[in-house]
Amino acid sequence: MPAIVGAVQINSIGGGGVFHIGDVFAISPYSVAKTFAGAGSFNTGDGLNIYNQYSSTNTNDHDVADSNVVGNV
Repeated sequence: MPAIVGAVQINSIGGGGVFHIGDVFAISPYSVAKTFAGAGSFNTGDGLNIYNQYSSTNTNDHDVADSNVVGNV
């Protein structure tokens, strides 16, 4: 179903990103990534006060394949 889209501002799109406005049947990724980060790693903003006394990130991953993208090209 068509839609009316107002103003759109795009600051950046990464190499594996997808930007689409309008009707679409399927959008499939070309790549996947797994990121491990501790507490408070991805906080953004002005004047943040973050207090992480003890932070531990569990990076044990016993999966053989997490996200398969075979055939999405």
